[in-house]
Amino acid sequence: MTAREEILAAVRGALHNADRTETPVPRGYRTVTPPDTVDLFAERVVDYRAALTRCTPAELPEAIRKALGNARKVLVPKGFPITLNGTSDAPDLTTFDAVVTTATLGIATTGTLVLDHGPGQGRRALTLVPDVHVCVLRERDIVPGVPQAVAALDPTSPQTWISGPSATSDIELTRVEGVHGPRTLHVIIVAE
Repeated sequence: MTAREEILAAVRGALHNADRTETPVPRGYRTVTPPDTVDLFAERVVDYRAALTRCTPAELPEAIRKALGNARKVLVPKGFPITLNGTSDAPDLTTFDAVVTTATLGIATTGTLVLDHGPGQGRRALTLVPDVHVCVLRERDIVPGVPQAVAALDPTSPQTWISGPSATSDIELTRVEGVHGPRTLHVIIVAE
């Protein structure tokens, strides 16, 4: 008998006498809730070099105008909750300066925005091509962690997860922004 055969025989013998009942794996670590989910999300968004504004629903139109800055051509997907001057879709996205969308969820522990491309979010390309992305998120849509986000999302819907503006680093660790998406991400958290 070869060494390989001896090892496999020992494994088979051990498995033959093993208890086959399944023991649940404790997952308590998955349900830890940060002390202040909204504040943690805001902190993480800023850590990713995104701009952040917190406002009330009444202040939202002005907050969006300020976040857009000098953008002249703005995309606003169908279903956006307030009326803004902008185009809802266009075949050539490269001619637009900015896009304004909503987000389905925000994840506090990672500072991540999740879009499922429902009303107010548009197709995925809208959030990748214009140089500026202004994303509006309600406080009540911020969840503590990734497990809660995954549990709340429809796995059959397309999703885009965004953690800060698009950025990459070269071999010398020189950061370059705007390579694979917007150079500027501005998150607006709306209190309720």
